[in-house]
Amino acid sequence: MAPSEGGESLSGIRYISTRGGGDPTGFQDAVMTGLAPDGGLLIPDSIPDVRDRLEEWSGLSFADLSFEVIRLFSDIPDADLKQIIDRSYSAFRHPEVVPTVPVGGVHVMELFHGPTLAFKDVALQFLGNTFEYILERTGRHLNILAATSGDTGSAAIYSVRGREHIQIFVMHPDGKVAPVQERQMTAVLDENVHNIAIKGTFDDCQRIMKSIFEDLDFKRKYSLGAVNSVNWARVLAQIVYYFYSGLRTMKVTGASRVRFAVPTGNFGDILAGWYALRMGLPVSHLVLATNENDILARFFETGEYSLGTVYHTLSPSMDIQVASNFERYLYCRVGQDPEKISAMMQQFRETGKLAVELAEGEEVDPVFIPGVGRREDILEVIRRYHDEFNYVLDPHTAVGVHVAEQHLNPDEPMICLSTAHPAKFSAAITEATGAEVHHRILDGLLQAETRCTTLPNDVQAVRAFVVEHGQVSR
Repeated sequence: MAPSEGGESLSGIRYISTRGGGDPTGFQDAVMTGLAPDGGLLIPDSIPDVRDRLEEWSGLSFADLSFEVIRLFSDIPDADLKQIIDRSYSAFRHPEVVPTVPVGGVHVMELFHGPTLAFKDVALQFLGNTFEYILERTGRHLNILAATSGDTGSAAIYSVRGREHIQIFVMHPDGKVAPVQERQMTAVLDENVHNIAIKGTFDDCQRIMKSIFEDLDFKRKYSLGAVNSVNWARVLAQIVYYFYSGLRTMKVTGASRVRFAVPTGNFGDILAGWYALRMGLPVSHLVLATNENDILARFFETGEYSLGTVYHTLSPSMDIQVASNFERYLYCRVGQDPEKISAMMQQFRETGKLAVELAEGEEVDPVFIPGVGRREDILEVIRRYHDEFNYVLDPHTAVGVHVAEQHLNPDEPMICLSTAHPAKFSAAITEATGAEVHHRILDGLLQAETRCTTLPNDVQAVRAFVVEHGQVSR
């Protein structure tokens, strides 16, 4: 397939809004747009079937597999795309990038070997290099506005720090992220990096971000871009590791299908697994594991998506009630009807709840197995894996493992996504095991200088800060 210089995807795939507004767009435009102009999320207008490629793909390196998957959705010329991908994953400390290791009765996919020791690095290294590629070709500037409950912020900052054409503004809830996560963000002193502590919750940060993006005149004037998982490129890069781990695990075990257990708060990571399944990866079930903030688990049990109290837990990156990626799944669940989605999301904004219609005895979706890991469950799992297998799980991964162990099948290997290095949550590890866990990267932050601006829980205050510090393309 010949590389294309235009906006048309090499595969013919275009990107449309879940709410039906605007014209279909190419991949590069979708990356730069982030959130659709009508407030919806951009999704591919078709999903490629790759079942006839799985055997060939099972022997590829992670970078080569990334190229094969991403090019199906991309309008970046092949030679350029390959350079972007190779540059993105050269920053990882493990030769496999995302190795999978058997531990006890599960297989742990380690997604924490990137620059900030979190799974977000896999997608954000790719996204940062893609941004730079597009901006250098167009001469434009980009102001990234992001909301984080922990790992997204540091991974996003490390992916664009020091880049000439980009300013990044990262909001986090003041005092509600793990101390080491906060230092990973605020110890980056590059001039293009702006950390903002919001006096509120993560959901408040996310609400502010979406409100600003919905002001189309402001978004255009200040060239706002998104690195949160509302950006399709994030989900796309994450699809790759489902294929990589799934195909290799089946090859090693001789199994014909696998299951994945995913600790999730914003629904982006497990959504990538759902897309991999739709593309043809042999996945029987996706085990959806939440902490006490269980809005997603409740939806897949009852069909109702309703706000609850935000609890602050041992797994703070999942302390979320409004899952920003859920709309992409819901769009397909209601028959790809943009009018219905628009009405449901409006209802959710007004009432804090929405629901899908279920026939008597009907499951919400048999692919998803929901479950909850609470504080006592997390501590027990961390302690047991440490004592029995000499393996340390971070508290988010422990949520996934706890729920996964309730749904094991000897014929279908259970792959548990390990989303962060345990040293990022050392207090929880010490509470569970009595032992300390360290990482040289994190230890080096203890005495580092930091910089952060505290702002009220107010859209106008954040807008004013972006205006003062952002760049405007001429």
